[in-house]
Amino acid sequence: MEIQDLTYASFQDAIQGNDTIIIDFWAPWCGPCRQFAPVFENAAKKFTDVKFAKINTEEEQELAGALAIRSIPTLMVFRENVLMFSQAGALPPNQLDELLTKIQEVDMEKVHQEIATAQAQAEEKNKA
Repeated sequence: MEIQDLTYASFQDAIQGNDTIIIDFWAPWCGPCRQFAPVFENAAKKFTDVKFAKINTEEEQELAGALAIRSIPTLMVFRENVLMFSQAGALPPNQLDELLTKIQEVDMEKVHQEIATAQAQAEEKNKA
């Protein structure tokens, strides 16, 4: 599967336009990023129902700053517009596969209900 390069301009559309998307924040000078790249590429071949994307933090410093990326590589996984996972550091192949499998198994209807409930409670609290 193709790995998409995201920019500040394309980030939001990518999050909203894909059921599940995993993003690798990296930089060309980063040794651990270069070591992780083949792991990410192999996972993209296995998980064809997941969109894989990369963000070059050197070229997209504004986006990396807005997302509070402090070290690289950092992985983020969004599902149905919800941030499901965010962690600095590369994952070994088996952990990346396990992460993606577990995220695909999450009951998103329940997650969206929990978010709606939390938002309603926050609005009630603000009114008081």
